[in-house]
Amino acid sequence: MRVSEYMTRKVVTAAPDDGIRETYFRMREVGIRHLPVLDGAQLVGIISDRDLRRPDWVDEAPDLSHDYQLDDNLSVSDLMTRHPITVHTYDDLATACALIDRHGFGALPVLDKGNHLVGILCKTDLVRAFARVLEHHQPGF
Repeated sequence: MRVSEYMTRKVVTAAPDDGIRETYFRMREVGIRHLPVLDGAQLVGIISDRDLRRPDWVDEAPDLSHDYQLDDNLSVSDLMTRHPITVHTYDDLATACALIDRHGFGALPVLDKGNHLVGILCKTDLVRAFARVLEHHQPGF
């Protein structure tokens, strides 16, 4: 089983200079938690909804506006993870699972042979792959 079989191909991305507020609302609108960050065509980072969370020590009212850093003065480049670990379309899912498990990631950007972003592999994609395996090995799953 290869990454290319289960990755999400329609990737929503961010740019390093995108504002945090607009990025947060783009994630919510589309219903995703991870955005690869592209500078032109070059993958330069990844940002997740966890990156947008305020530190635990912030003592404010527990509503949405206080849980996230929605400061218009911050940009994606301020909070993103630079030089993200990636997988390639031809990698097997076991490799991707091991990376996600070892590093505690929720998603990995997927690159083609030319190292261009062509997808993203999320934990939900891996659950779909696991369900397929179970279906084939346990009829009536």
